[in-house]
Amino acid sequence: MKNILFFILIFIVSSTITFANGYSVHSPENLSKSSLNFDSGEKILFILDFSNSMSEYLDGSRKVDLMISTLKSILPNINPNTSIGLRVYGHKMGFTPYDACHASTLINPISAGNSKSVISSLSEVKPTGMTPITYSLKQAIRYDFMGYNGKKHIILLTDGGENCDESPCKFVMELIKFRKDVIIDVIAFNIADEDDLEQLECTSLVTSGKFYSANTAAELAKSLNSSLDMKKEVQARIIPNP
Repeated sequence: MKNILFFILIFIVSSTITFANGYSVHSPENLSKSSLNFDSGEKILFILDFSNSMSEYLDGSRKVDLMISTLKSILPNINPNTSIGLRVYGHKMGFTPYDACHASTLINPISAGNSKSVISSLSEVKPTGMTPITYSLKQAIRYDFMGYNGKKHIILLTDGGENCDESPCKFVMELIKFRKDVIIDVIAFNIADEDDLEQLECTSLVTSGKFYSANTAAELAKSLNSSLDMKKEVQARIIPNP
């Protein structure tokens, strides 16, 4: 763990120096910034794991049910002016490994007052297939935030590491060379594998995001609230006008 964190620090510093010297890095796979500016406010995209392992039980309940029930309790508290969206992965297998590793779908496009639609969609998706994390991140950054400038906040919730022969850590290391507007928070839900945890922690830290390890429903709720900064939101609402 110390080795990968040291490498991340060196990488970020070297990237900063590179940009300070005026070196321009072209975006891989056409992941360039859009010139449009529909809204400069923060956009939040949930990327949720519906791979087969989410059917496993934790404390007497399926992990997917714990995830959905937790989100259903939290999402109604999000400020209705905040724009949110939902992308899921692993919700289908297809006929080939290629299909399974491209099973990532934007269910609810990012928009304000979208909590009810996201909650409704959650119950319609079933855990089925693989864990194409990197592909999902690529699709999200390329398409889901298209047309929006400003802060782009991804909340990735997964119960396992990438298993589609890609590396989310390597992807974001390339991404931050030319994109500084994307922050990825990662919630590792009931993950014990050290290599998976290192990859996921790297994915968050490289983008200046937060990394959470949640092994119970209570820890999952705490992680989501922290990622959404719900405490700050509630405090802002109860301060009386002068």
